[in-house]
Amino acid sequence: MTTSSSAIALTGFITWTLLLLVLMEAIRSQLVLRGKVRADRFTPDNAGLSPFMQRLARAHANGIEGLPVFGGLLLVAIATGRSAITDPLAFLLLGARIFQSLVHLVSVGPVAVTIRFSAFAVQMAIGVYWAIALLASLR
Repeated sequence: MTTSSSAIALTGFITWTLLLLVLMEAIRSQLVLRGKVRADRFTPDNAGLSPFMQRLARAHANGIEGLPVFGGLLLVAIATGRSAITDPLAFLLLGARIFQSLVHLVSVGPVAVTIRFSAFAVQMAIGVYWAIALLASLR
């Protein structure tokens, strides 16, 4: 049995979100071990830490926010045998998610916001297309 592009993309989306969390917690752990921040002083948005850490928290949150929606659509397609609907765009969705996160991590300012939103708009367009196509195919 071959694995669908949808299953690979779903696993990639989950893995990417996990990697952002691992990076954030590795940096937080290093800050605690070096005595820079007390372990009980972290906030979910990394307020009070470097701008990079605040962007990292937001990039991770974006992944968490998108996973139920986009991952859910991929899972529905896989579970119902309709991954032919999601397979053609699955890697584009994953690429747009990773690109959005990377821009979030390395850039600030209006141009970066526009680029990030453009990557998110690609994901939204794919998601809307998938939702409509899946609903139509499940009738």
